[in-house]
Amino acid sequence: MITTMAFLKARAGLSRSEFVDHYENHHVPLILSLAPAPAYYARNYLPEGAEFDVVTHMKFSDEATRQAWLALVLAEGSGVVEDEERFLDRSRTRAWMVDERVS
Repeated sequence: MITTMAFLKARAGLSRSEFVDHYENHHVPLILSLAPAPAYYARNYLPEGAEFDVVTHMKFSDEATRQAWLALVLAEGSGVVEDEERFLDRSRTRAWMVDERVS
């Protein structure tokens, strides 16, 4: 299983409720309309005042599946970048594949 974590910051001027609403009711449906859902796809909203506003946690069965998913989501004309610019400070986005250990 490939696990990725993305740390995202809201665009300046958005309230927390506007940010969460846009992410859950606009961005997630857009993503899911472009590509099959990852094996696991969760948004973890952090307390106000944290360095980031949300940690997005995704799992894919293998690297080929992750790459195919990214190709669909980030394809030219998908609208994802334009949508992210509506609610994220994309200059602050940080993402990593992580070595997840579950007990």
